[in-house]
Amino acid sequence: MNAFPKPPVASLWAAGAVPAGRFGPLDRDVQADVAIVGGGYTGLSAALALAARGERPVVLEASTIGWGASGRNGGVVSAKFRPSFQAIASRHGIAVAKRMHAIAYASVETLERLIAEHGIVEANYARVGQLKCAHTPATLAATIADSEWMRREMGDGSVSVLSREAVAAETGSQDFVGGVLSQKAGGLHPLNYARGLARAVAGKGIAIHEESPALRLHREAGGIRVETPGGSVRARQVIVATNGYTDLTAAAAPLRTRLIPFRSAILATEPLSDNLRAAILPSRRIYVETRRMMRWFRMVDDRMVFGGRGAFGRSDSEAAFAALHRAMVRTFPALADTPVAYRWSGLVGMTLDALPHVGRLDDRVSFAMGYNGAGVAMSSHLGGLAAAFALGESPDVALLGGDGFQPVPFYGLREPAIRLVAGWYQFLDAIGR
Repeated sequence: MNAFPKPPVASLWAAGAVPAGRFGPLDRDVQADVAIVGGGYTGLSAALALAARGERPVVLEASTIGWGASGRNGGVVSAKFRPSFQAIASRHGIAVAKRMHAIAYASVETLERLIAEHGIVEANYARVGQLKCAHTPATLAATIADSEWMRREMGDGSVSVLSREAVAAETGSQDFVGGVLSQKAGGLHPLNYARGLARAVAGKGIAIHEESPALRLHREAGGIRVETPGGSVRARQVIVATNGYTDLTAAAAPLRTRLIPFRSAILATEPLSDNLRAAILPSRRIYVETRRMMRWFRMVDDRMVFGGRGAFGRSDSEAAFAALHRAMVRTFPALADTPVAYRWSGLVGMTLDALPHVGRLDDRVSFAMGYNGAGVAMSSHLGGLAAAFALGESPDVALLGGDGFQPVPFYGLREPAIRLVAGWYQFLDAIGR
């Protein structure tokens, strides 16, 4: 278990964030209808959904709002899951794929509604579109075939194919052979979004307690008690919304072995020169690539923000940041001499089936987690669904239900296994496979 309190994360987002709200630690025993463990997008959106239903939740955050993935991610908003909808249809049938497609697009709509409804203008959200850049002819052909399937079977005409020349003009990079542009995607300032949600929650009269890790859950007659270092919350229900940081305490032990924390890192350069700004990412979209060790990039405040996954272990690694920088320079050689101003990392919550999950653990505990690196919109949406489960409802969540949220076999070997798989993926990417 990790020690508390947690140190702040030095990132581009933290440097440019609006002032944080002040939410003191829990220092007494309190009553609530629902105790929410985790003050990220999931927990905060769950609190708003519960308040809209007349419930009285309390939010417990182990560190500070946005300390975890909600304040560290790349701010990429997209309507997707890690498995493609075509793969989902092949395995589970077209009806299930269509329901999953509806959930994915509903997640973006939920995020946009929350921002508009609560006036979170500081999130700087813009639906600018996302371009998936193919690094080989084979991945381009697969990406095009998938987009054609989406148009034919899902009725989704929001994507268009771009040639090598068009992608080069879009990105300023010669590293890609073509790509597919999706209009239903965007970007935001992730930490400001989290702080805006917290402001909205507090504005509803809902208590938020930072530096209040949930240490243990105790079942009691008629409810459940959440113990923290300074006090406890007695409630009818608990929602666990801790994602890649579920192993911080023993409170969520039954869920811990169903997640694989996978470290993802981000670099942000110094502001680019006028010439570089004109040449690199002039359309200011969100960009991802098709390599197995996927990289993504976007322009924020005239800086290149470049991120990617890597099996770095539990803490930052100089070697990992160096590898990410090499990847950035390979894609954008003109940035070779541009200094890096910020670099940081955080944990992605991966699952066995590569899907997020929401549902009930038992008659007192609900959960939403496992976003597999695509959780900005999805966590905002699943928070509301977790609230519905906590109130005894059974929303149709297709493949995202608790039945598919299975423990990871040989969990104790997860870190060496991750390193082995990541190394193999890096080798395949290096040889263009």
